[in-house]
Amino acid sequence: MIFDLDGVLAVSEALLAEAAIALFAEKGLQMTADDFKPFIGMGEDRYIGGAAETRGVELDLARDKARLYEIYGSVIRGRLEPLPGAVEFVNRCKRRGLAVAVASGADRVKVFANLREIGLPETVFATVVDGNQVVRKKPAPDIFLEAARRIGLPPASCLVVEDAVSGVAAARAAGMRCLGITSTFSPAELAGADWLAPDLADVPDAALGW
Repeated sequence: MIFDLDGVLAVSEALLAEAAIALFAEKGLQMTADDFKPFIGMGEDRYIGGAAETRGVELDLARDKARLYEIYGSVIRGRLEPLPGAVEFVNRCKRRGLAVAVASGADRVKVFANLREIGLPETVFATVVDGNQVVRKKPAPDIFLEAARRIGLPPASCLVVEDAVSGVAAARAAGMRCLGITSTFSPAELAGADWLAPDLADVPDAALGW
């Protein structure tokens, strides 16, 4: 089982926007979540860099991203919660003897912070692949193929759990089956998935039975 993180195990987008707004406030700029919305899913470099470009601001990307994560770590404390059924479903998979992995396009520091906050620390998983460990991002299959390689299983033996259209496409391109979680996109938009569920509390039995 290869899990995407945001939109599958937790939803952190609003909290990341809050941290980014605070970062820019330290620079004397008043921003809103809408300023960052065009850059969602493009990685944190582009998330704050793109917003800065639209306002004509130059960033020291390494320094400012490090500061973003400092703020983010404080923002999520006690506030970021797992999506319904997430913790229980991961543990259910482990009890069945399935290897569990995370494959997220986010930076490693954010991935680890999110996992720890929702009660699924990285040690729960056989491997955690972050967005900096592959060259091509979703919808390319690279991140899922890397996760399969690390856990020593052929792609055809893996089930990807995704909430995004690009993630479903990446799973298909990797030759893996896919469970689509409709937390972000509609069932029609995730029609390429083998199975659909609103969250991990309501996964069809067939998704684990194949």
